[in-house]
Formats: sequence, structure tokens, C-alpha cells
Amino acid sequence: MKKALIVVDYQNDFVNGSLGFDKAILLEEAICCKIKEYQSQQQTVLFTMDTHKPNYLDTQEGKKLPIAHCIENTYGWELYGKVKNLLAHDAVCFCKNTFGSLSLAEYLKEQQFDSVELCGLVSNICVLSNAVLAKAALPEAEIIVDANCTASNDETLNQKALDVLTGLQVTIKQ
Repeated sequence: MKKALIVVDYQNDFVNGSLGFDKAILLEEAICCKIKEYQSQQQTVLFTMDTHKPNYLDTQEGKKLPIAHCIENTYGWELYGKVKNLLAHDAVCFCKNTFGSLSLAEYLKEQQFDSVELCGLVSNICVLSNAVLAKAALPEAEIIVDANCTASNDETLNQKALDVLTGLQVTIKQ
């Protein structure tokens, strides 16, 4: 079975930076364990990185969320903590300037994975967006989101996102 793990935007600014929140920090060990598990099985581990330019506040997203974050090549843009240390030299990273990555979806479609699991941040925005794109790219693959490896700064929105994903036939691991 060909499997992929997608670590979504587990970056400093979303964990303990400008958009950070306490629950995001608590995900580190679980995400690291999941990465190690996939690596030990010689399965694919992919990363998405929210990536903005210095003019972020002038963009549509910046006008609706006027908090500069994940500015390319800054500390806030880098992967957080131990996750950064697990980034293999040949890892595939998708820098994206919006919530979902079309490049990631195209890659998934090309590779024809049987199973794609997502973890990371933020559940109700980028995790949700990329799970929907994965389902569109691979309609017959099992798409999984591990509820113990994702979070939102708003628990109500987190639960709503997981409920919506369930409705889209995404498997939610508890």
C-alpha cells in the first residue's frame, strides 16, 4: 500500500509566533511520532509551508487577517521545533501562499497514493483545505485526518472542521 503523510504548516508562527496558540505546542510530540512512523515504513512524508512575501498585508488574505506571519525565510516561516529536525534532505515541501496547495494536489494525483494522512495546523483552515484537495485528487484513496495531531485556536471551529471532513468521507482518527 502506497501511503503519504502530509504535515501541514507546522511552522513557528502558527505554533508560538504571531498566530500561535497553546494547543499547537502540545501537538509536537504526536506529529514527530507520526513522521517517524511513516519514515520507518519507508512511506512518503510531505510538508506544506505557508509562505508569504513582505507585502502580505497588501494581499487579500492580509486585508482579512492583518497579522503578518510566515514571511518567507524568516524564523516564523521555519518548521517548528523537533519537526524541523525530522525534515529529510530529500523531503518534498510545498510552499503555498494560500490555504490549499494545488501543486500538492497535482503531486498526489501523479503519485496515486492509496492512503493520505494529514496532520498539522490549522484544522479549520489549511488542514481542511488540503484534505479537500487530496480527496479531489485521489477520490478512491482513503484520506485521513488525525484529530490528535491537528488543532485550531478555536475548539468550536476545530470540531466543525472535523465534522465537515467526516461529511466529505474523510476518515477522522480519534
